[in-house]
Amino acid sequence: MSVERLSFHGLRNFEAVDLSPGPRINLLIGANGSGKTSLLEGIYVLGMGRSFRVRQLRHAIAHDAEVMTLHGRLVGDPPTTIGIRRSREGSDLEMRLGGERLERVSRLVETLPLQLINPDAFRLLEGPPSGRREFLDWGVFHVKHGFLDVWRRFRRALKHRNALLRHGRMDVVSLDAWEKELVLWSTRLDSMRREWVEAFIPVFEDTLAELIRLPGLKLRYARGWDRKRELVHILRDARDTDRQMGFTQQGPQRAELGIRLGKRPAVEVLSRGQQKLVVSALKLAQGRLLEQATRRTCIYLIDDLPAELDLEHRRVFCDWLERMRCQVFITSVDPDALTGLWQTDTQVAMFHVKHSESGQGQLLPMDRKTS
Repeated sequence: MSVERLSFHGLRNFEAVDLSPGPRINLLIGANGSGKTSLLEGIYVLGMGRSFRVRQLRHAIAHDAEVMTLHGRLVGDPPTTIGIRRSREGSDLEMRLGGERLERVSRLVETLPLQLINPDAFRLLEGPPSGRREFLDWGVFHVKHGFLDVWRRFRRALKHRNALLRHGRMDVVSLDAWEKELVLWSTRLDSMRREWVEAFIPVFEDTLAELIRLPGLKLRYARGWDRKRELVHILRDARDTDRQMGFTQQGPQRAELGIRLGKRPAVEVLSRGQQKLVVSALKLAQGRLLEQATRRTCIYLIDDLPAELDLEHRRVFCDWLERMRCQVFITSVDPDALTGLWQTDTQVAMFHVKHSESGQGQLLPMDRKTS
């Protein structure tokens, strides 16, 4: 999957953006604060329906605009259009795909698979388990047919059980019924996650081995409840304590993708540069597994690739991006930090992001390069 045209209006400090990116490597070069990350944010919103910078999308709207409109044209025969519209005062997000209005964000996510590598990506190592579950479920969603339906049914059963736990008088009949549903969909969800992890680990290890040697670094999937006991028995035995807590304490909602080096969490051992390479290997492996399973490719959004990486590791990273033959958008303050890293036949498009005299962001194409 790749984007052949981007049109943004009302995004951050940009009056308008009209960009025809290259099919492979796109370098966004500019000073700090010029708007490079905002361009990545616009693409991210197109594919995810939300921002990676702010919780409320209205805060990404330019201060002098009432509406933000993001539009993209995806390569295909015929091409497919994708669009997002968000007004400052309204609360609804208008989403369109091929001219058809969408009701569910999942259609955007399915249509435009994205991988973001930015400072927030370090949360995969140092953040709470919820971020690693999101990473895990992104992969399962794109590879396992029917995952979304299973996940929704699980969430519905969990919601009803939690509501019954918080009720003044426990309805045992209803609790029995919803626990039966919860066990059914939890088991199916766990099976999908486990199968995906088993396929993902060798791809990740292969990717990591070329980026950096870290013997002993392992991924370990934990399903969220005692592996020696059936969930149906756990839920029944925990009713009193769950009622006191007001929520279900064990289940897929507590699943974890542990990342350890030896016997310790990797984040406690690795340097910042090593952490970036591990996170990058996780993201690159996501894209590789997606392509192996579905023949589709991700679009990679990489904010400040040179940061914390020496020349040799930048070279290896860029080599992986070339071999995957996917579309990539990379930001950098220093254009020289990314030159000389590409094969002569790789299409590299360069764009200069800068402020105009009025203070608004501008995007100017630079000379297109092949190396």
